[in-house]
Amino acid sequence: MEKIRIGVAGTGHLGNFHTKMFAQIPTVELVGVYDVDKAKAERVAAEHGTKAFGDYEQLIAEVQAVSIATTTVTHFDVARRALEKGVHAFIEKPITETIDQAKILVELADARKLALQVGHIERFNPAILALEQYKLRPLFIESHRLAQFNPRGSDVAVVLDLMIHDIDLILSLVRSPVTRIDANGVAVVSGSEDIANARLQFENGCVANVTASRISQNKMRKMRLFQNDAYISIDFSQGLSEVFRIVDEDDPHAKPTMMLGKIDQGERKRVIVYEQPEVKEVNSLKYELELFIKSIVNGTQPPVSGRDGLQALEVAQEIMRTISQNMARLSGLNPKPESKT
Repeated sequence: MEKIRIGVAGTGHLGNFHTKMFAQIPTVELVGVYDVDKAKAERVAAEHGTKAFGDYEQLIAEVQAVSIATTTVTHFDVARRALEKGVHAFIEKPITETIDQAKILVELADARKLALQVGHIERFNPAILALEQYKLRPLFIESHRLAQFNPRGSDVAVVLDLMIHDIDLILSLVRSPVTRIDANGVAVVSGSEDIANARLQFENGCVANVTASRISQNKMRKMRLFQNDAYISIDFSQGLSEVFRIVDEDDPHAKPTMMLGKIDQGERKRVIVYEQPEVKEVNSLKYELELFIKSIVNGTQPPVSGRDGLQALEVAQEIMRTISQNMARLSGLNPKPESKT
């Protein structure tokens, strides 16, 4: 099979990992990398046995696909130039800085019949992949994504830096329109929100309570799902899922790790079981990049499409707008005291 010729735009922290993964994928020919910092591009190229391009236009002229790991504010321009040249694009999250920019990229990819995938990597976390055997119909979701401060991500608000991971995942699980958003946040050490909380209400009745912070002492990446017949705990850092559910006593599909009790009420005999689904060894970044390549080869929709990225951005932007409105209201209620002369 002919290999897909691919290049990487942006050779910072994430771009370096992208380059490393593509160098290991058998169906890929890693053509080269590009960065506005030429010295950085040359270092990454040398490390992974590829070529450093001094001009982005030269790179996209030689590839079939490009992986974009540049700063968020440049996503739109870098992706648009690739798509206009007929080059498939993988874009790290968030898809773009604005909703209008994302819509243009989605429409451009659709018109050119090009693969456009967004790097919402938690979709491919082993803990999530282990839950594929279950019917997930959450009615309440609670997520916490806490990190220590790192200047590398502080160019955007914590909603776009961290919370958007959980926003995308929640939207993919609930699959129902958002009808209401309540949110608050505080800028503590940077020029935008460093900690934020949002409550999302969905048309189907589901409610999600989402918290993200980049000024926490301890790290945490956890999500809990509650539905009529189950409680599911997901630890993204550990790559571990735990399932507590109610099943018929004679259910042949139940493979409990532990029996927690019986429910004798009603005609059906049911039991409460604890299951720890098998987790496969998966490199989440490599797996999502492999699926991107597969979508190009097969001419199919990527697993996290441009429209998925747009939808997550729309919710994230609405959360930030709500936070801004609440902060303005609170500022009006608590004016600064007049200085005494």
